[in-house]
Amino acid sequence: MQRILSTELAAHPYEKVRVEGWIHRVRRLKSVTFLIVRDAAGLAQVVITEPAQVATLTEESVVSVIATVTPNSQAPNGVELTGAEEIHVHSAVGVPLPFELHRPALTAALPAQMDHAALALRHPARRAALRISAAATAGFRKALEAQRFVEIHTPKIVESATESGANVFELDYFGRPAYLAQSPQFYKQMMVGVFERVFEVGPVFRAENSDTARHLTQYTSLDAEMGFIADHRDVMAALTRTIAGMFGEVTERTGTATPEVPVEIPAVHFTAALRIAGAPADEPDLAPAHERALGEWALREHGSEFVFVTGYPMRKRPFYTHPDPADPAYSNGFDLLFRGLEIVTGGQRLHRHADCVAALRAAGEPPAAYQGYLDAFRYGMPPHGGWAIGLERLVARLTGAANVREVTAFPRDPRRVTP
Repeated sequence: MQRILSTELAAHPYEKVRVEGWIHRVRRLKSVTFLIVRDAAGLAQVVITEPAQVATLTEESVVSVIATVTPNSQAPNGVELTGAEEIHVHSAVGVPLPFELHRPALTAALPAQMDHAALALRHPARRAALRISAAATAGFRKALEAQRFVEIHTPKIVESATESGANVFELDYFGRPAYLAQSPQFYKQMMVGVFERVFEVGPVFRAENSDTARHLTQYTSLDAEMGFIADHRDVMAALTRTIAGMFGEVTERTGTATPEVPVEIPAVHFTAALRIAGAPADEPDLAPAHERALGEWALREHGSEFVFVTGYPMRKRPFYTHPDPADPAYSNGFDLLFRGLEIVTGGQRLHRHADCVAALRAAGEPPAAYQGYLDAFRYGMPPHGGWAIGLERLVARLTGAANVREVTAFPRDPRRVTP
């Protein structure tokens, strides 16, 4: 007998079917027992009138049930399973669970959930967040392919540790030092010379001892780079279309309500952003409190849950950032804030070989160490720019999670490398 998923049962009224999954809950009443079976799609309710059938069953045991689909508006998906002919146990759980999964919200503290990730991730709320993450990633790919971008895959083991100044993890690479990549930045710029428009979905690594609710030492970066732009505003427009596509895909695949993405997201220059946030005029960057203030301002003044901050000071941007031609102290770089949190960093890059070499020297970096990267510019590169989206931050903000670890399957931070 072919297996039927829980969400498909309503299409088989009064038919005898087989469902398989985990025992989500056993509700034993005086005259009847309800067996709630959880599969990848959702929950199915099995009505048991013979207590002996389920006397030894425990939550999270894996079972196969053959029963008849019976309409019941009070049951999940409007149907339940009755007259169970067979309950086969594939795998019995014989140990106490560290926490219960059948409640609407996990009551276990986040460290306990991470310690027992194999169990905690089965909870419907945790699963839902991961489905949103998968849908957002699919939307990212779909939106960029519609804009003529080509997906690429770049190395995560690199020779140089000096890409953007962030701390990196060193490893022994056959007796010589190598590092885990903190971004695919150099490679995606080089690939603009091949495909003009490229993107990548992959892990990046930051050896930063920042044990906060918004930082991870390994996270998923959604990167894109595009050539033949006028300036950073072309990049911002492509990013806006991409975010809209991602949110549309999330809603379509998961049913999750997502905020409207304006056709043109409001933008504010860094100097004006400091004034709006009430920060000192000589502040070199935006603090989390400043970002929250800007998010409130964008919602209040523009009805937008998004806001671009442009023109960050050059001293706070990587050497490859293109300066603002009107005021070289500021950059043609930007951040995108979503609900008061930075989720995207991007901008226009330098594209002339001589400018790249000069920028490296000004940063105290020897150009010879960047030979492979600089070759792309020596052989001709168009004006280009791009961005990087932090997937976990975006999903945390979208779902209202207080900590990015809540939407990450197996988070890595300064204190955790297991499970």
